[in-house]
Amino acid sequence: MNCELPPPPDPVGNYLPLTRSGNVMWLAGVGSRLATGEGIAGKLGDDLTVEQGYEAARWAALNLLSRMKAELGDLDRVTRILKVVGMVNSAPTFTGQARVVDGASDLFVALYGDRGRHARSAPGMAALPGNTAVICDCVIEVDGG
Repeated sequence: MNCELPPPPDPVGNYLPLTRSGNVMWLAGVGSRLATGEGIAGKLGDDLTVEQGYEAARWAALNLLSRMKAELGDLDRVTRILKVVGMVNSAPTFTGQARVVDGASDLFVALYGDRGRHARSAPGMAALPGNTAVICDCVIEVDGG
């Protein structure tokens, strides 16, 4: 998999960045942090547009991919993206969460084709840590190596 990735983010609390059982790996949530280390912050519907939220979700997915690569050594070892949860920092009347989280989903499908298609949830949240725009976590299947 040829993809320019930011450095993997460190956990910001008392938890593991990922856990694995057999060929299934659960990745903890990561925010919309750019390669520069800056985060995309704000509430969708107040501070940010759907397009900006889409980009934030894309960066969250890139951060997940960075964690995958750090653990697996090679993103080609990912055999399937099983589930994505994209939590969107949302103003009370904002209802475009699904379009925002497409930023992550579209990236996984672009990289993995049908193996990147996944089950998904895209809840709106009243607040997220650090006022980050989007946090995504995921469950993946990996080869046995």
